[in-house]
Amino acid sequence: MMSLVNGTLRVDLKLIADMVEPGSRVLDVGCGDGTLLSWLGENKDVDGRGIELSMAGVSAAVAQGLSVIQGDADTDLKDYPAGAFDTVILSQTLQATRAPKDVLANMLRIGRRAIVSFPNFGHWRVRGGLAIGGRMPVTDTLTYEWYDTPNIHFCTIRDFLELCRSLGIHIDTGIALDRDGAVLPMAGAGWLANIFAAQGLFVLSRKG
Repeated sequence: MMSLVNGTLRVDLKLIADMVEPGSRVLDVGCGDGTLLSWLGENKDVDGRGIELSMAGVSAAVAQGLSVIQGDADTDLKDYPAGAFDTVILSQTLQATRAPKDVLANMLRIGRRAIVSFPNFGHWRVRGGLAIGGRMPVTDTLTYEWYDTPNIHFCTIRDFLELCRSLGIHIDTGIALDRDGAVLPMAGAGWLANIFAAQGLFVLSRKG
């Protein structure tokens, strides 16, 4: 998914950037070419670090002078010390991890808070594609065909809310976005957002 649209940050990345405190310590997990880290460094003076599985992404980020290493969220987050960052970001990557529950736990171990965004598999277009078309959906947020997708753990907004509840994770902020990037209400158990949101974005922290 492209990080820049007409030279500006993607809508979800701009929302994430707005949530990051100036001068804070940030780890961007699955940072791609470093677009978000670069913006945060230039506009919020953060102490930014990144890990990225793709060597092409790492090379592009390092070429910008960013502190990015090749790494895997599933295996490498455990090596970071507890409390090393103020904010740990995982944008549009949760569904591509092998053990999402462990990834979330590690994010909140090494960071004071976590910001997570993901495509919502409960969106009505996804439901319609399966129910009417009988095929795995391809949408603006789920852009791969079934046979070449990196996504292995699809979830809905309600699935994510339930996972956070089961892990004792506090949801500080929940935002639902439609396919055009407009913000939708996220109330109660997220029933409406689960149907009409193309993606969800959450700020998480540890309870207590």
